Amino acid sequence: MTRLFAILALAIALVGPVTQAEDRVVASLSQHNLALTTDFTGTELFVYGAIRTVGDLPADAIDVIVAITGPTERVNVRKKERQFGIWINGKGVEIDAAPSFYAVATTGPLRDIVSWTEDFRHRIALDLVIRLIDAPAWVEDREEYRAAVARIREEQGLYSLQEGTVALIDNALFETRIQLPANLVEGDYKARIFLLKDGTVLDTYEDRVEVRRAGIGRWIYTSAHEWPAVYGIVSILVALAAGWLASAFFRTFFPN
Repeated sequence: MTRLFAILALAIALVGPVTQAEDRVVASLSQHNLALTTDFTGTELFVYGAIRTVGDLPADAIDVIVAITGPTERVNVRKKERQFGIWINGKGVEIDAAPSFYAVATTGPLRDIVSWTEDFRHRIALDLVIRLIDAPAWVEDREEYRAAVARIREEQGLYSLQEGTVALIDNALFETRIQLPANLVEGDYKARIFLLKDGTVLDTYEDRVEVRRAGIGRWIYTSAHEWPAVYGIVSILVALAAGWLASAFFRTFFPN
């Protein structure tokens, strides 16, 4: 019920006076702050909004795309090579930028609702957000390495294309749900909402979700990155203590 009222509030805001006639979209997220605790198992992000269009449009004239993008990072990709009868990692190719998380939800098939020009301009499709600019001279097919990043992260639940999952109601309201997995990285996640008509982007809206580590998970993450030497020593001491306690337990209660 709370979500319904929120959507209606967005719709009322769009119905109000505007300075000029234009197609517009406004949206919001179910949460803007997410804490990564040690027991975090993933969550669902609810994206909802309202649309204001100029004039009467057919029921199938408007489309919406929702894209959630995690922090970008460089990725080193190595291809398996068979040498002397065994498989080993070959030379590495560094991907210039790849989102740590990327999910796209649409009202219909992506290639049917957005033109190639608009897709390239806004970088919506997955093959446009993974960038490999200066590949080494020995690389014959750079797309193979970009595809490898996409395939691996799809298997990890970090990349997804969810076509037809945005519900559009009377060309006025929309909603969708995007699953955020447990293996998220810390950072700012950008939500982009696109309003489209006949393959052309009419309006865009952006929002953000702050993902931060909390509790003991925060302490472990900070220690490992800011004081790696201390973290390593403490980890070794903890492992030794755990081994000694386990040995003492079995010697005491199971002497034989």
